[in-house]
Amino acid sequence: MEKESMHFVKLNSKIYRNIQIHLDKALKKYELSSGSCPYLFILEKNEGISQNKMSKEIGNDKAMSARTITKLIELGYVYKEQDERNSRAYNLYLTEKAKEIIPEIHAEIQAMMNLVTEELTEEEMLITMRSLKKIFDCTQRLRDEETHQ
Repeated sequence: MEKESMHFVKLNSKIYRNIQIHLDKALKKYELSSGSCPYLFILEKNEGISQNKMSKEIGNDKAMSARTITKLIELGYVYKEQDERNSRAYNLYLTEKAKEIIPEIHAEIQAMMNLVTEELTEEEMLITMRSLKKIFDCTQRLRDEETHQ
């Protein structure tokens, strides 16, 4: 069983890396990377979210989020406004430029997902998604426990 566990970890890592490489190539024309897309997608659903909430939602530390958000601001995809209730906090918003390209980015990701799952039946896809969700929930609990220690 130990061998299978290591194979699982290695496979998961390789899948993640292959997807990152593919997305980085597809997103290059927007000057974006696979790491910056989650920020745009969260803002797409939660405009006005604070930078701290964004960091927590994504699961990155504050410094990494600050660098990514600064880059998105420099590229003209995001802008920030000072929070009215807390002068040290900023709320983030998408620019029109970002709103125009987000559907294209979703299409790029969907095309990639269609490619990587083309050999799966609908049932296999549902089982895979359910299994991955369970695994994610367990890893999230582990992470939360470590954070509170």
